[in-house]
Amino acid sequence: MEMQEYTSEKLREHYFGFTHKSGLRVYVFPKKMSTSYALFATRYGSLENSFKLATDAEFTTVPEGIAHFLEHKMFENKDGTDTFERFGKTGANANAFTSFDKTAYLFSSTDNFYPSLEILLDFVTHPYFTPETVRKEQGIIAQEIRMYEDNPDTRLYYETLRAMYEKHDVRTEIAGTVESIAEITSDLLYKCYNTFYNLRNMVLCVCGEVKANRVVRVLDKVLTEAPAQEIIRRYREEGKAVYKPHTEMHMQVARPQFAIGVKDSDIPTNPLDFAKKDFGMKILNEILFGSSTAFYNDMYERGVLNSKFACEYDSAKTFAYDYISGETDDPEVFFEAFKRYIEDCKQKPLDNDAFVRAKRSVYADFVRLFDSTEDIASELIFNALLDIDLFDNVDVIDGIDKTYIEKLLHDCFREEYYALSVVSPIR
Repeated sequence: MEMQEYTSEKLREHYFGFTHKSGLRVYVFPKKMSTSYALFATRYGSLENSFKLATDAEFTTVPEGIAHFLEHKMFENKDGTDTFERFGKTGANANAFTSFDKTAYLFSSTDNFYPSLEILLDFVTHPYFTPETVRKEQGIIAQEIRMYEDNPDTRLYYETLRAMYEKHDVRTEIAGTVESIAEITSDLLYKCYNTFYNLRNMVLCVCGEVKANRVVRVLDKVLTEAPAQEIIRRYREEGKAVYKPHTEMHMQVARPQFAIGVKDSDIPTNPLDFAKKDFGMKILNEILFGSSTAFYNDMYERGVLNSKFACEYDSAKTFAYDYISGETDDPEVFFEAFKRYIEDCKQKPLDNDAFVRAKRSVYADFVRLFDSTEDIASELIFNALLDIDLFDNVDVIDGIDKTYIEKLLHDCFREEYYALSVVSPIR
């Protein structure tokens, strides 16, 4: 087993990466901090609803929300013990989450890191489902889904995704629907588990006062070699233009809430180009919509916007979008002001001082994550799943120039890529 050391002179940080004999890719980031953190993730999220192994004759199509459902069920043990109780005995705080493209299991601890790591690896590699426990979980998750349906922020987010995307599975809520989860069976859960929870499809990232050789000893104790297999994922084709330019719903809100989705279909396949665009869009968002911009301050002083205004770029291998959200008494008026503002920005060169400030701000945000073991592990996972060296991001950000940002502005911000979604008060 060859262990590679990654170093950054600029950041004065280092970490180790290796492939364990089980097939699991592992990253160990030593960091003297009060809390240690571990993330155990699989390249499997809510988008993977149609798939097969290369050895399978046919694709398997599963109900929406099954990845999230599987995450819930992984905490159940055959002997009836509760995984959270196991972590409680070591003093660790455990959790899990499912996103569009990954499922992750995690814990943080101030002590007993290696026994906690053993628990994490053990329960994720030993699934247990029965028809009875699946039916019980269906009721629990159905309640969770109904809760999401009553949340204006969540509703607005998914309605914006559904406005942007006609077919892509990103338009479907990660938890699925009450109807879709009712179709989940224990056999389907095992099918998904055996396909995606193969150690060769997974990544482990640990950060804190940890030693790589002790991590290896835990891995050797718990894990066995995973069989080599190729997963073929099938996604729905999606056009470049948004599906619905405008959607509106009514809920119990005091003031109209809005979101502008900016659909981005130009997703680089090269990992470093992907990282460059991701950071480039963050820089562009800061230039266009940051709290110090003339546009935001004008909108704020006139009472059109308040402090809830935010902008975030989200990208993965099969989708990407800008999500601009806030509150305003007249979303249509703001939307028209937004479009005029973007077109005005296109007509002149970007201000160099604004570019320099935005680039420094994005770089500072990246450097700041090294103050937290949780942020380090999360960023390691994000980069590892995209096959990017964490420290390469320093050079990526440094290599972004104003010309590139101007190109992003002209290429990404076009009216056919805009979708306005509104949550209006019930009258």
